[in-house]
Amino acid sequence: GSLQSPPGRRPRSCRLRAPAPGPSSPFFGINCLCISLTADIISTVEFNYSGDLLATGDKGGRVVIFQREQENKSRPHSRGEYNVYSTFQSHEPEFDYLKSLEIEEKINKIRWLPQQNAAHFLLSTNDKTIKLWKISERDKRAEGYNLKDEDGRLRDPFRITALRVPILKPMDLMVEASPRRIFANAHTYHINSISVNSDHETYLSADDLRINLWHLEITDRSFNIVDMKPANMEELAEVITAAEFHPHQCNVLVYSSSKGTVRLCDMRSSALCDRHSKFFEEPEDPSSRSFFSEIISSISDVKFSHSGRYMMTRDYLSVKVWDLNMESRPVETHQVHEYLRSKLCSLYENDCIFDKFECCWNGSDSAIMTGSYNNFFRMFDRNARRDVTLEASRENSKPRASLKPRKVCTGGKRKKDEISVDSLDFNKKILHTAWHPLENIIAVAATNNLYIFQDKVN
Repeated sequence: GSLQSPPGRRPRSCRLRAPAPGPSSPFFGINCLCISLTADIISTVEFNYSGDLLATGDKGGRVVIFQREQENKSRPHSRGEYNVYSTFQSHEPEFDYLKSLEIEEKINKIRWLPQQNAAHFLLSTNDKTIKLWKISERDKRAEGYNLKDEDGRLRDPFRITALRVPILKPMDLMVEASPRRIFANAHTYHINSISVNSDHETYLSADDLRINLWHLEITDRSFNIVDMKPANMEELAEVITAAEFHPHQCNVLVYSSSKGTVRLCDMRSSALCDRHSKFFEEPEDPSSRSFFSEIISSISDVKFSHSGRYMMTRDYLSVKVWDLNMESRPVETHQVHEYLRSKLCSLYENDCIFDKFECCWNGSDSAIMTGSYNNFFRMFDRNARRDVTLEASRENSKPRASLKPRKVCTGGKRKKDEISVDSLDFNKKILHTAWHPLENIIAVAATNNLYIFQDKVN
């Protein structure tokens, strides 16, 4: 069940310390720190475009933003520290009286907008409503008003005998989060994705059967650009699982489906993108087909590379890299936890087979990361063709400590440092991860703990 925390409870300050050298892993040396964020389950993690801010959303509808410390001559290693910058309640639980449906407050996705001025903007969504938030700083206050006292009470106009010029006085830094736009009533089904367009003026939102295009300045209407709903719902064969805009071409978007396919659409061809421009699907091997084939082939996440040349998809057992110029098969297939193939029956019974794992690229597109069970997460070096399994846990996450690679034993004699596949804890799972856009810093959400790992500094 959800670990509920008292309303308004603030998370504790967290620090990512610049680490000391440690033994190198097969991938690269990683040092770590665990942050117990709140007593609620983290549901999304996202760095902003510079990587100086990290936002998390949780099941309680809260958004917590961490800010990276700036360089300090007296503390040369303080650059690596992330501290709580702002926390606010983004969504509240609602009730749809027409459908007798409870709308939970859980934050499904957070997406940052590119910074245009001193303030920061982000989009957050629950199942039905998207909100645009402005995060700004205030370190001065105005004093010396003519029509009101310092405590805010209005003055009698007849007693005002002189005109004063208000002055700005310094005050303690205050970070304010204010909702600037609320985009509601456009989705019949649960929103699973939002993605900001490269034109920085529009964004898309996707639910199980439809994708809508919004303008950031207009809240009362959106354009439906993909509609997969059949005339007869009994004929429903697949649903939309994720959608994303191309990082550079504002007319291109992709969306994945529960059938393991990805469609690429070009909005220049028609206003309604029901006819795709490209269709990515890997042919199924008939010899490996089983009762679970359709379930485990469902794509839970799709992400364009920063270059825009490739895209990555995550299904239950693997992560695949596709070249946008080749639709027939992926150029890379990385097995995440192939040892679970023999456990699919029990994973089906405990509903874990329906878990939706996310994936992410590093800043140079040379490495990818995705989560697994037992608080394991996997990293794949695309250039060196190497991979590593690491564990995010309190026991081995002391500040300045280096992570050691973990290995899962599938049978036979188990070595000293290996863990048996029968010993894996399926309640501990890493669904949400994020990679700093410029540096080797990653954020990993493991239930109600946020782990920040940094590449080893020698």
